[in-house]
Amino acid sequence: MLITILTTGTRGDTQPFLALGLALKKKGHRVRIAASEGFKDFIEDYGLEFAATRGDVAKIASSDLVKDAVNADNPLKFFKSMKNEKLESLFLDMQHDLHKACHGSDVILYHPGATIGYFVAQEMNIPSVLATPFPMTPTKEYANLLFYNGIRLGKTYNKLTHKIFEQGFWMMTSSPLKKYWIKTFGKAPKNFSCPFTKQRTEASPTVTSCSPLVFDRPIDCSENVHYEGYWFLDCDDSYQPPEDLKSFLESGEPPVYVGFGSVIDKDNASQTTAMVMEALKRAGKRGILATGWNGMEIPKDISKDIFFIKAAPHDWLFPKMAAVVHHGGAGTTAAGLRAGVPGLIIPYGNDQFAWGRRIYELGVGAKAIPRKQLTAENLAEAISYTQNCEIKKKAKELGKCL
Repeated sequence: MLITILTTGTRGDTQPFLALGLALKKKGHRVRIAASEGFKDFIEDYGLEFAATRGDVAKIASSDLVKDAVNADNPLKFFKSMKNEKLESLFLDMQHDLHKACHGSDVILYHPGATIGYFVAQEMNIPSVLATPFPMTPTKEYANLLFYNGIRLGKTYNKLTHKIFEQGFWMMTSSPLKKYWIKTFGKAPKNFSCPFTKQRTEASPTVTSCSPLVFDRPIDCSENVHYEGYWFLDCDDSYQPPEDLKSFLESGEPPVYVGFGSVIDKDNASQTTAMVMEALKRAGKRGILATGWNGMEIPKDISKDIFFIKAAPHDWLFPKMAAVVHHGGAGTTAAGLRAGVPGLIIPYGNDQFAWGRRIYELGVGAKAIPRKQLTAENLAEAISYTQNCEIKKKAKELGKCL
């Protein structure tokens, strides 16, 4: 079969789908991935077909267009920030590219941000699969990730938060989708309503990139919603670390990794870096600091106990760390858990707060520190907390299971 996977978002959103695509290719299928144009080499280097969607996700993420969305610390702010004319225009162009990518497909898998996948599959009379990189199926057992770190009001409330998320996410994607469809076909798609609720049948299932060891598979969800574990992309065996990084790792005890991935925080990068370096000094730990997308920056004066990198494969680097401190993206969280080392999340917005709370609840890391509350003192205390023998033991056990 030709299986087309529609993705949206940053590398953290895209990488799990590449892993999924490679698994499908090994089963003998032809796989095409639609993603931001900046991921062309990343996807094609793994031997999969690539279909570009307009817009450089790194530039978009660093613009003021999505600044409020990235740093939203409650669901209302998130949904409100995503409703603006410039973003909608960008999403309108994306609909055309996503639709084009589906031509000739036998099956369409789509990220929740690419709901056009459901309606194109309906038009082509082929199966659609909702492929989500985070738990989003309504359940009474726990609240939706955007609400997870908030108040706990019981089972009815939990299920309501999932319904709110589904409708909110649908509202974000439905307007540009409807405009594109009317422009192309003269009318809206048939059965034009939230597709997420329809993706729970044998012909239209949901697959979730999350281990039931991290979030239980809800007992009250359909049998056609699948939690089979994380979709991990292992680094190429040919990866060779720079000699200076290799030397640093071999020159002392395991360091603490600190990195904020795709977080854009240029205004505070210098302050954050100084704070992190001071915290590591107080905790008596060496550190590897990843500058990422400008969450931190390299200062003029660097201690011999600190090493800066732009990035490195998480599955290669994380197992060599004493602890992993990061922003709480779903992919980075999964990689940290799999590495079997304690974690600490510094959430900036959205579902990052949920992952921070979950790591602490599982007993494999310290309590999250929201970026707005971060100080060198509380960061040092949290890093020291992660080195507790019981936490290290639990983290190692969970890592082995994952």
